[in-house]
Amino acid sequence: MEFLLVLLIGLLYASGTYMMFRRSMVKLLLGLILIGNGANLLIFLVGDINKGNPPVIPRDFSSLQGVYSDPIPQALILTAIVISFGLQAFAIVLLKRVYLVTGTDDLDQLNSDDQDI
Repeated sequence: MEFLLVLLIGLLYASGTYMMFRRSMVKLLLGLILIGNGANLLIFLVGDINKGNPPVIPRDFSSLQGVYSDPIPQALILTAIVISFGLQAFAIVLLKRVYLVTGTDDLDQLNSDDQDI
């Protein structure tokens, strides 16, 4: 299971990096999304995949006994998903506005000085 996740993370990082090297702003955003998903999977993988009980200490024990799930990686991934969704929504609206004003999404054409935005 871990080996498949490592391959998937590598594929997401490689394809995200490739997409970010393209000249289109839409492909840049898609590459950023792929790298963000790869980072979430990496945090999930580093947090150790195991099936266990929820991390709740019973009243008669003073510490956790046996195998339990670690809630920290899950909380970090959930927070990263919410933040990346907000960033993606803002970037999509910004890309739409730039395309409406300039008529292109090519980054080389947007770098020219003759257009006032």
